[in-house]
Amino acid sequence: MNERLKIGIPAITLIMAIFTSCHQPGHFAPDAGDLLANSPFRNLTDSISQFSTDAGLYFRRAELLALNKQRELAEADYRKSWDLKPDPATALRRSSNLSIMGKTSQALDFLKECIAKYPQEPEFKRMQAEEYIGSGQAGKAIGLYDSLLKLNPGDFESWYEMGRLLAEAKDTTGALNALSKACELQPTTTYTLELAHLYAEHRDNNALVLCDQVIKEDSARELIDPFFIKGIYYSNTRDYEKAIIQFDSCIGRDWKFTDAYIEKGLAYFKQDNFDMALKVFSMAATVSNTSPDAYYWMGRCYEAAGKKQEAAAFYQRALGLDREFYEARQALQRVEKVGS
Repeated sequence: MNERLKIGIPAITLIMAIFTSCHQPGHFAPDAGDLLANSPFRNLTDSISQFSTDAGLYFRRAELLALNKQRELAEADYRKSWDLKPDPATALRRSSNLSIMGKTSQALDFLKECIAKYPQEPEFKRMQAEEYIGSGQAGKAIGLYDSLLKLNPGDFESWYEMGRLLAEAKDTTGALNALSKACELQPTTTYTLELAHLYAEHRDNNALVLCDQVIKEDSARELIDPFFIKGIYYSNTRDYEKAIIQFDSCIGRDWKFTDAYIEKGLAYFKQDNFDMALKVFSMAATVSNTSPDAYYWMGRCYEAAGKKQEAAAFYQRALGLDREFYEARQALQRVEKVGS
């Protein structure tokens, strides 16, 4: 990713630099002038050349540039608009653009500036938390959500996001409390199913209660997630026959739902029914031939049956789709060692 363009020269000088195709540090690339001088940017560029201190013109052109995926140029205009007339709307759009560009450190620095300038605007802290999450700093993100909730305990979005982060951090009690609070404040299907999934992963039958509630309210009969989560619960509690029924319900509503085939195959595999497991994993590979999990588990079935050569071939296929698939690499080394 190229370094962010530095914009600090007066607008009229900038326009002259663009049109003379100057390519010095701090200026746009040589082809930027041609881009900005033509549709759909031309009218705004002409206006900027006449009214070089109008922050609104820079903002409007930034929005148009971002819409046309010219994000480096959009950043220059967002920054100029901000320098001329700081306001929360410009700050939010610039922060979002920096995030999309992958400019994490610059986005964080700018968001810190915005938080200091607009301490009563929670959206900046929320965006900062998202940047922390994206850069692997979950602890800092949790701290930000905690500070938001101290200011506003009714902020259901922050309860939800904090719950998800706590679940990833293996703080099950904290995650359940946060997600339960989010559901209490805003009982949406998304929040309810997130909480149900966490219950299912920890073998708590509240998962079934919540999923049945969602299924009852699904008048269009389109949702598959509640059946999938119920399947996860039954699989985790080793009630594999009931788990298979739930995964079949998922497949009945969406035959392309690869994860349902994988989990159904695992239910057979855990019962040592390797023939049925192999059939289901083969179906998963047919539905999605880019699923490394399907090939990995087919390999596991062949390995369990003592067919090391066939197992190795499927482990290699899984690795061909995902070179970072650690379990597949370990399994391949295991069967190759046995076969040597």
